[in-house]
Amino acid sequence: MIALLTSAEAWAALLTLTALEIVLGIDNVIFLSVIVSRIPQPQARRARQIGLALALLFRILLLSLLVWLIGLTQAVLTVKGMAFSWRDIILIGGGLFLIAKATHEIHAEVEARDEEGGEPTSGAGAFLWVIAQIIVIDMVFSLDSIITAIGMAQDLMIMIAAVVIACLIMYVSSGPIAKFVSEHPTTKMLALAFLVLIGVALVADGFQFHIPRGYIYFAITFSAAVEFFNVLAKRNRKKAPN
Repeated sequence: MIALLTSAEAWAALLTLTALEIVLGIDNVIFLSVIVSRIPQPQARRARQIGLALALLFRILLLSLLVWLIGLTQAVLTVKGMAFSWRDIILIGGGLFLIAKATHEIHAEVEARDEEGGEPTSGAGAFLWVIAQIIVIDMVFSLDSIITAIGMAQDLMIMIAAVVIACLIMYVSSGPIAKFVSEHPTTKMLALAFLVLIGVALVADGFQFHIPRGYIYFAITFSAAVEFFNVLAKRNRKKAPN
């Protein structure tokens, strides 16, 4: 342990892996921000805390089961000459879930906002349903995140430290992001569109067609910047005298 603290190579690996985990956690934060907007604020805060705690738990658990995790990349099914591993199957299932969930939420936003009044759904059932969805997506994102990052560091302590730091940063940022998404319907629609895009990327990965994440994150960053200026312009128009 002392050797790791005094090793420049270990610190470089920690910083690099932490940065990667934060980037890979963007998908998780977007999903959390959208899904918790369906429940009242006190429950939404608890759901975010539980969701990010589960994300941390799943990542550490997967890191402690490296041999089992590597086994998930072995082919278990062949369809028309294409081999699929358990990782591929999980990514395809998770991607389809994201696409279906985001499409359903977009439909609810477009068609049902006037009927429902846009109010969050309260009750224990709604809260438990949100937690169940968070668990499903946490499992998918944790698996994808750890397998992607696993080759960057050889020491388990470095990998766990990077995951813990990244999850803490995700926790700090998730609150303001969730509040912003909840207060701006157009931003929520944009976030849902991102989830569709991320779901497509996960399905493509499952079929061994890798879409470089840099393209996706650039699209998300550019669109978010445009939306930020739209929100800023709308706010300034409201403040301007008639």
